Amino acid sequence: MAIKPSVKQVTVAALFLLTAWIVFDFTTDKRIDHRRFDAREVARLDAEMWRSYYDRRPIKLFFQLAEVMRSQYGAPFWRSFAIAYRAGKAAFVFKDGRNRTEYEQALPELERYFTYLNDLSKTPFDVPKVAKIELEWWIVRREKNRFTPTDWERLLAEEAALLYHLPADRFRNYARFRTEAMLYRDARNDQMTESEWLRVRQLLNQSWTAFYQAVQ
Repeated sequence: MAIKPSVKQVTVAALFLLTAWIVFDFTTDKRIDHRRFDAREVARLDAEMWRSYYDRRPIKLFFQLAEVMRSQYGAPFWRSFAIAYRAGKAAFVFKDGRNRTEYEQALPELERYFTYLNDLSKTPFDVPKVAKIELEWWIVRREKNRFTPTDWERLLAEEAALLYHLPADRFRNYARFRTEAMLYRDARNDQMTESEWLRVRQLLNQSWTAFYQAVQ
């Protein structure tokens, strides 16, 4: 007669398998061609993440970030949550900042976030440099009295160029449409209607389509 395993034995076995899965997830060397993604789907998720950020819904943003990391950038299941945690934490540390010193507290999380992306990419990039320019355009965008939308566009294009080792000029349209989406949202503050969010999504779709074309 077969011996039925106890609840404790089943639990231990399940925990062992889960631990093995997580370790495998984080230690497997998986490299993805990040030039290949669905621009329309990235735009949709990007627009949803904007809403979660401005509505101060970090948990929703966390799961959206994890989804885009898995579905578009090839992150393994558990690693996608680690990446999402770093990105989300950086975003909200920055959101609560009031000056450059406080904004820069987000930089370590951005560096960890980009380290994860670099570990997944077939095209390695300079993590500290990319993280620094990412934070800089966040700051430039917030300090509207000191900088112009042209500065936003320049930094967005420069960051994309660093990630893909391409001339920044190739990302001009990507940066222009993304900046236009930011300006559109900012002009309405927190009074966005569904139709206005749809307009943001349309602009982001143009932006990510231009990005996709630039990296092919």
